[in-house]
Amino acid sequence: MGIAKMSLYGNDFIGAFSVTNEELTIIGGSPQGSGETIIKENLKTRIVETLLNGSDLIGIYSVLNSRALILPEMAYKSEVDRLKNELPGIEISVFSSNLNALRNNILANDKLAIINPRYTTEETKLIEELLGVEAVKMSIGGYETVGANNILTNKGIVINNRVSEDEESSLKDLFKNVSQSTGNMGSLSIGLCTIANSNGIVAGNATTGYELANMTDGLLLE
Repeated sequence: MGIAKMSLYGNDFIGAFSVTNEELTIIGGSPQGSGETIIKENLKTRIVETLLNGSDLIGIYSVLNSRALILPEMAYKSEVDRLKNELPGIEISVFSSNLNALRNNILANDKLAIINPRYTTEETKLIEELLGVEAVKMSIGGYETVGANNILTNKGIVINNRVSEDEESSLKDLFKNVSQSTGNMGSLSIGLCTIANSNGIVAGNATTGYELANMTDGLLLE
């Protein structure tokens, strides 16, 4: 299994600039140096570089699983069209919502999505339809931004350290494997500290060995 640390654009919150599934990692902008190599070697994915509304914050605004890529309404048509050409096997949709930082608010794998409880019933149904998963509304550790503050792959989930006993119990009913961690030396925004799939995890350079061990436990990467 691939386990590594890196930064992107001098920033350890690498998840803000990237989203991944089992075969593909989309990175905002054009990373320099060894970043692409580290991702390819540890996540076993190919790389696609793009911008979103001219921004490199792909990991804040877009949601990706093996079925679909969901983009916010702010995405330029040229960016959407380019991604449709580059990703013929992925359903690409533009999603209109006031909660337009989509990945911050949607934590998804190929079977289930945990979403910000402030999404409407109609929005929830559309998220389920687009991603091809069941969606569950809940907060984790008091955070409604479930994508920014937790990590989910097809193997397991890592939740932030402020999770309540009731929340953890609910999550254990949904997922076989659950662990808790911080990232980047104490950050609760663990979803933004990492890029992870079933093949591996890449965490921000500031992530400690103890934090990385907790993450790999939850994601069954040992």
